[in-house]
Amino acid sequence: MAELLREHGRVRKLGKDQVFVANGSAEVWLFDKAWYGALKAAKIKNFRWHDLRHTTASYLAMSGATTAEIAAVLGHRTLQMVKRYAHLSDQHTGTVVERMTKKYCEVSEVATGFRIDL
Repeated sequence: MAELLREHGRVRKLGKDQVFVANGSAEVWLFDKAWYGALKAAKIKNFRWHDLRHTTASYLAMSGATTAEIAAVLGHRTLQMVKRYAHLSDQHTGTVVERMTKKYCEVSEVATGFRIDL
């Protein structure tokens, strides 16, 4: 990504620091119009650009990434910040408990759910 930005920087207007400009003009291109247009087209409500950081952290955690790895990807300096961003879905935590139960307990299914025989 950094290389792409450097390459793009070689073709921007001289004397301008902006990387993303609107239609080749000197004005800064605003992501808002594209972002809100995409949300509207997808019929997604109450979602912010920043929410993608939480989603990324959560998907990384549920994929088995360590807190140190998540911190490196998101640029967090503390593991406390990783804990604030990474959330496990109910389905994921249920799967973790099920995996543990299968490993350490004999499980037999009954009409009302599961019975665990220790």
